[in-house]
Amino acid sequence: MVEVKNLTKKYSGHTAVDDISFTLLPGKIYGLLGPNGAGKSTTMNMMTGYIAPGGGTVEVDGHDIYKDGKAARSRIGYLPENPPLYQDMTVHEYLVFVAELKGMDKSQRLVAVEAVMEDAGVLDVADKLIRSLSKGYRQRVGFAGAIINDPAVVILDEPTVGLDPKQILEFRDRIRSLGEEHIVLLSSHILSEISAVCDHVFIINKGKLIVDDDVSNLDKYVNSDRRITISVKSSEEDVVLVLGDLEGIKDVFCGEEKDGVLELDITAAADNSDITEQISLALMEHRIPILGMKEEKGSLEQIFLEITQEDPAAAEEAESETETGESEEETNESETETEESEEETNESETKTEESEEETNESETKTEESEEEAGEESDKGDDEVTEEEK
Repeated sequence: MVEVKNLTKKYSGHTAVDDISFTLLPGKIYGLLGPNGAGKSTTMNMMTGYIAPGGGTVEVDGHDIYKDGKAARSRIGYLPENPPLYQDMTVHEYLVFVAELKGMDKSQRLVAVEAVMEDAGVLDVADKLIRSLSKGYRQRVGFAGAIINDPAVVILDEPTVGLDPKQILEFRDRIRSLGEEHIVLLSSHILSEISAVCDHVFIINKGKLIVDDDVSNLDKYVNSDRRITISVKSSEEDVVLVLGDLEGIKDVFCGEEKDGVLELDITAAADNSDITEQISLALMEHRIPILGMKEEKGSLEQIFLEITQEDPAAAEEAESETETGESEEETNESETETEESEEETNESETKTEESEEETNESETKTEESEEEAGEESDKGDDEVTEEEK
């Protein structure tokens, strides 16, 4: 069992993974979905011990991936999106090297390598250098290295990248086979692949875990109406009369009648989980034979897009708050500029007053100087008069 508790990771103030918790149980295949940049690869890297978390723990069969890393990692097989392969080794040499790194007994290595090469479909390139292999074969070699020691937990990040359609189908079969006895967690942008092989889905958006449920239950996260197609042996009038009174049915469209068989296209409210049972009971009560009934479920792509798309109302509110904030900033800036202008005006007036005071002082000094000069002139005139006498 794998327990992820309150896993968190931040980069330069950006929260890549925000308090994620979930549990993985043996015998199930789990899919990890999310838009680009949602935090999928970061979550996988923390689960495998490749990077340290900002907070939270990961336990594999009771072993903490950070406190008891060796024991925990020995139980995990990890295939990153770009497998770290040694280009100058042959496929066989590389897998022997990986087996040694994982601590396998020498007596078991060669047997395990032969078995895993056959399982991964790389026996025909065993003696080729990895640098000469195609992207698809390199992906297979990386997968072989991840499962060579038969780990209890297999984590695969975009495992079918570079594979052709035939190889993808073969790879899905291998994943299903692994899922019978192992815990398998895989991430993929190919949503049809997730729906084809996974029992349970985790959906991450903006670092938060927003869905943790079985694939069969994903319809409940979508608010669209339910559409049910029914084939009955009856007239249009009788069917409309019976089904028109059922609560939760929004519309009944009757197709063309052929050989006494009428095709019905029924639209029902999404929150009425028992509507198919109610329809069956109502038709049986009025002795209307039901030849077939099928509900059209939304594809995983449609469900994924609706779950992860941004709420328009929330986006509009956020935009409005941003505009309000910007408007307030502009107002504050305007008020600041006005205050600065007033201060400058006051400073200018102060300087003018100081200048006038300096001018007055200068004039006063000039007058005093002139008075002193007059007094000296009078003294000189008095002295000359006395001499003349």
